[in-house]
Amino acid sequence: MAQALVKHVAALRVEMADGSIQPYCGGVFTIFGHGNVAGLGEALWAERAALPTYRAHNEQGMALAAVAYGKAHLRQRMMAVSSSIGPGATNMVTAAAVAHVNRLPVLLLPGDVFATRTPDPVLQQIESFQQGDVSASDTFRPVTRYFDRITRAEQILTALPRAIQVMTDPASCGPVCLSLPQDVQAHAFDCPTSFLQPERIHFRRPPADLRELVAAAALLKTAQKPMIVAGGGVLYSQACDALRAFAEAHGIPVVESHGGKSSLPWDHPLNLGGIGVDGGPAANAMAAQADLVLAVGTRLQDFTTGSHALFAKAKLLGLNVQHFDAAKWSGQALVADARVGLGQLTAALGDWKADAAWTATAKTQAAGWVQRVTELTTAVPKDVLPYDAEVIGAVRDSLNEAGGDSGQHDVLVCAAGTLPAELHKLWRASAPGNYHVEYGYSCMGYEIAGALGAKMARPQQEVIVMVGDGSYMMMNSELATSVLLGQKLIVVVLDNRGYGCIERLQLKSGSPSFNNMLDDCVPEGGNKSTIDFAMHARSMGAEAVHVKNVAELKTAMVKARASEHTHVLVIDTTHHRTTEEGGCWWEVGIPEVSERTEVHEAHARYLHAKKEQRV
Repeated sequence: MAQALVKHVAALRVEMADGSIQPYCGGVFTIFGHGNVAGLGEALWAERAALPTYRAHNEQGMALAAVAYGKAHLRQRMMAVSSSIGPGATNMVTAAAVAHVNRLPVLLLPGDVFATRTPDPVLQQIESFQQGDVSASDTFRPVTRYFDRITRAEQILTALPRAIQVMTDPASCGPVCLSLPQDVQAHAFDCPTSFLQPERIHFRRPPADLRELVAAAALLKTAQKPMIVAGGGVLYSQACDALRAFAEAHGIPVVESHGGKSSLPWDHPLNLGGIGVDGGPAANAMAAQADLVLAVGTRLQDFTTGSHALFAKAKLLGLNVQHFDAAKWSGQALVADARVGLGQLTAALGDWKADAAWTATAKTQAAGWVQRVTELTTAVPKDVLPYDAEVIGAVRDSLNEAGGDSGQHDVLVCAAGTLPAELHKLWRASAPGNYHVEYGYSCMGYEIAGALGAKMARPQQEVIVMVGDGSYMMMNSELATSVLLGQKLIVVVLDNRGYGCIERLQLKSGSPSFNNMLDDCVPEGGNKSTIDFAMHARSMGAEAVHVKNVAELKTAMVKARASEHTHVLVIDTTHHRTTEEGGCWWEVGIPEVSERTEVHEAHARYLHAKKEQRV
């Protein structure tokens, strides 16, 4: 059975957007254990020339790398991951949730307990007192799009093609899990030759229903101040050119979610930048005035919508391949592929344009924000610790000093903390996919593992990780994997000595600083934390240095770019300074009952802000 599975996956080919034919699966990450080494491991060894197997250091890390691989390939390719039963399997559940939230493909192949149950309880088996068929792998059910447990070898003939169908369907795309009992992996059966020669994969592009299209065009024509929110679906549909043509033809400004950032070049005249809680001032100011929002390929997550208060008075039109997203918040749905749907809308709208004054204001606002970003990211702090904006500028501008092609070369990877907010506002992406920030699940620890997957997908580009000390401590073992596999990364660690992002939220919510910053968490008898991140990175084989300031960081970045080896650059920063411009309200539950006056005041502000939400 395992041989049939591996041969089928190895033979899968996909027609890419550029017309080239590529293997659909880029390889298999695995950490072997008693639940997969004898069955699946033997099959992978036999097919290692056709389907490469990669050794990792942490099951969650390898699964996150596989998820990032799919994201970097704009969902056109995927990777598989295999683990043993028990902790090896459950270690991958968080990564499955990341893929589920972000609608990204990954093939999860956890080992499972014996289908015969003869040796029960086997090592690492979870025994349920109520359900005899429950195992650790059942934890994947709520965080995958498709789940199946293969209890007979022949079942792989239907289960695996179904899993592939789910991952390659634009509307249902997400993680799939085939749980593999270790005895069934090794069972023999008569496998049809046709199963080992699967058909080539083509991605469908569903057009809009004519009635929905007519209604959508009619709604757009009523707008004078429309705005486009570009989400990840724009990238996954390769609709960036269509988006640009649509915006220019109709004079509509564009704002970007985290998933959609890089849909338009950062300096496009109609690109107002990031939107929402961590968005820029130009995007948020225009959003507050918009009378219609065309949401293209976005989930309308609360950070994008300001907890549904930012553009609550605007009419909503959702262009999305998934009806669940297209119809959110009672919006008018236009269910279609983003690229096809934008083309159909253009034809239906004819020569209609947004109000000329609205378009002109948007261009002025966009240009002003571009200039302000330059100022924020090129400031040279004196006698104070730098903050994220100044580090971002040094990382970005080091490309020019290294003689690179500005904006085209770097893929920026991040996931959690303060950095996503600053990057959403300040990072400049010139090409689709160069902004790789996982902010659907905002998974601490994604950064280095995700960068490994991105590098494997885009080896011709420099992949740069920007990560806080908190996320670095969550997961860093795939730094050693990047060295092992020869996949160069540049990792910039911003050390503010704790969870600075959450401390600011804590204080804003009326609570005192508590259990976030390392210096505040030392109990009696404890010792102050003195972590040397550069030394730690060197111990895993990376070249690493702790720089003293922004100028040294830029110099170290130039050196790292010229190297073929993974580099880790550490810089001390402050969490007390952030970019003040932009942002909007975000709903965080504030206690109704407290002994603190500050909490009462925060709760009053909370109740006032809730009045602005869309209902």
